[in-house]
Amino acid sequence: MTAPAPIPPRVLTVAGSDSGGGAGIQADLKTMLALGAHGMSVLTAVTAQNSLGVQGAWELPADAVRAQYRSVVDDIGVQAVKTGMLSSAALVDTVAELLAGTGAPVVVDPVGVSKHGDPLLAAEALDSVRTKLLPVATVATPNLDEVAQLTGVTVTDEPGMRRAATEILGHGPRWVVIKGGHLPGEAVDLLTDGSEEHWLRAPRLDNRHTHGTGCTLASAIACGLARGQDVPTAVRGAKEYVTGAIRAGFALGGGIGPVDHGWLTRTAG
Repeated sequence: MTAPAPIPPRVLTVAGSDSGGGAGIQADLKTMLALGAHGMSVLTAVTAQNSLGVQGAWELPADAVRAQYRSVVDDIGVQAVKTGMLSSAALVDTVAELLAGTGAPVVVDPVGVSKHGDPLLAAEALDSVRTKLLPVATVATPNLDEVAQLTGVTVTDEPGMRRAATEILGHGPRWVVIKGGHLPGEAVDLLTDGSEEHWLRAPRLDNRHTHGTGCTLASAIACGLARGQDVPTAVRGAKEYVTGAIRAGFALGGGIGPVDHGWLTRTAG
């Protein structure tokens, strides 16, 4: 008899759809496949989106989000969850409540704006992110614009990243990754739980096609956690994967193209 195939780690993304395929649910599922996980999805919103920006966004009802989540978790189960675009206070509250009862590691990417500067989170939802979503996060992964939205801290240098991390940790996540990719010089991120620090550095790559980097990093971290890795190990591996994906990013359309989620396969080939 043939032995049953091993079940890959199961990772769930709760996020919006990117019709252009570079970010959101699409980026999450591509990342999970590339890193050997079984990706599952709870769709929170549909966007009309391409390389030039977001032309429209339509939020799903909270009941639809809750039903998708329960359908997956109650039958298939999850070993890690990643959240992305939640768009409104009602969805943030709904998802935070679901996550609190799941018992799996949670990576919160507090998506506020798109790569092109289009708003993806209602201003009135910020308080729910602070008080309900961040407290259930194993790891939160804000970029510097999201740090400013959530804390009012404007980061211009590495000491500012440390101050930002302290502010975010004050809202309850166990760990935070402050993504410093918008600063000049090296692409540096700070991972900390308030007691230990890990500065993750990579060379600045001369490639403007970086659509989907935040979604990809958070999903890659979730894949590591689903495999049982500790947070620093999962984040270091995710940083390496994203750096390779940025290096291989390619042009699509007339604007900013996506990172290459399949770069590992193409490199191996």
